[in-house]
Amino acid sequence: MNSDIESKKGQNNGQGNNHHNTIYVNGREYNWNENEISFIQVIELFFGTFDASSGAAYTVAYKRGQGNKPEGVLNFGESTKVKDKMIFNATRTDKS
Repeated sequence: MNSDIESKKGQNNGQGNNHHNTIYVNGREYNWNENEISFIQVIELFFGTFDASSGAAYTVAYKRGQGNKPEGVLNFGESTKVKDKMIFNATRTDKS
C-alpha cells in the first residue's frame, strides 16, 4: 500500500488543508498544494537550492495575492498565503 500512498502524495483527497494551486515563479508554472509559501520555498522552487552564504542575496516579490495585500515583497523568514495563478519574481545577486 505504500506505493498507493506515494501516488496520492500532493493531491487533495478531501483530507487536510491542501489546495491545488498553480503558481508562477519567473514565468515557470508550478503546482503548489499548501496554503502558504515561504521566502525560502520560492527560492528553492526556482533555483533548486537556497544558498545561505554571505555571498548570495535574494529578493522575492509577488502579485495576484490574497485579500488586502495582493502584491508585495517577501523577506527572509516571511511567508504569504497562496492564491491560484499567483505570480512570484525571484532574483539572486552575488555580492562582491
